[in-house]
Amino acid sequence: MSKQANYRVLIFTSQDYEHAETKSEFKDKPIVQWKSEFDVIKTLEKLGHQTRVLSDVSEIGDIRMVLKAYEPQVVFNLLEEFRGEGIYVPYVLGYLELLRLPFTGCNPYGLVVCDNKSLLKKILRYHRIPVPESTLIGRGRRARRLPKRLNFPVIVKSASMHGSVGIAQASVVNTDEKLQERVEFIHDHIQTDAIVEEYIEGRELYAGVLGNQRLQVFPVWEMTFGSLPDGTRPIATGKVKWDEEYQKKLKIKTGAAKDLPEGIEARINRYCKKVYKALGMSGYARMDFRLTDDSRLFLLEPNPNPDLNKEEDFARSAKAAGIEYADLIHRIVNLGFRYREGK
Repeated sequence: MSKQANYRVLIFTSQDYEHAETKSEFKDKPIVQWKSEFDVIKTLEKLGHQTRVLSDVSEIGDIRMVLKAYEPQVVFNLLEEFRGEGIYVPYVLGYLELLRLPFTGCNPYGLVVCDNKSLLKKILRYHRIPVPESTLIGRGRRARRLPKRLNFPVIVKSASMHGSVGIAQASVVNTDEKLQERVEFIHDHIQTDAIVEEYIEGRELYAGVLGNQRLQVFPVWEMTFGSLPDGTRPIATGKVKWDEEYQKKLKIKTGAAKDLPEGIEARINRYCKKVYKALGMSGYARMDFRLTDDSRLFLLEPNPNPDLNKEEDFARSAKAAGIEYADLIHRIVNLGFRYREGK
């Protein structure tokens, strides 16, 4: 890792983060509340940076006051939502752009496009990226029947939420009645439009991407679903992604993909770079794919700013590419500075 200047770094997080010196101090807290923040902050400090955390970010006025008092040189963005909505995060970053203050991760344009899954799919199809067939059902509309281009089974998702929010076993449906029930669930409980998408049976593959213009794609990662109960679909539900006890019980794991068909890794690498550039993304991202038994590859979705805790897929696949965690955080900070330079 090359020598880096020391900066005043302001960390934005949606969590109500509490300072701690060791992870053991968080033993009574759910892992999703603290781990990424802890790993990033401690690593920044070890790299010699001065850090300050702005927790539970929800008001522009609070941001303005902290910026004036602290005068950071860069913002490390770990925001997942603003005022309870993920779709507002690009506006916060737009404010930083107006101030010409560097920040880490994806730029506002890339986030807006990725948050609008209906528009996203149109752009991807235009660029000939294979994606599942889908249709949008806006709030206030009913899902009476599938369009002719779709066949059961389908999976019903939020049109704007990430992190498997609203995804459960009940999301995969086989009848018009169950389709209507799940669409109503998304409309009423998640309070977003619904995407009804062709369900792709196959292997769940991930690929991390790092860079602005010059991109590095990490080794392909895979989620394996261990011993799921009979009748359970192998999908990355919220429980599968975030419940450690559930993961251990059913032997759900992630790791380097093995025995991929010839040419698939090269195709994933090519698609990752093409998607990243087509969507105007920057910083870092994870691309989620499904690979069928007959070697058809589908992009499920691009995920800007994936989880950065040391034990998650992005950091582990970076390490498999020879990038230790401290170097990964170092590069992400530098990419924040270089974004305006187009590097």
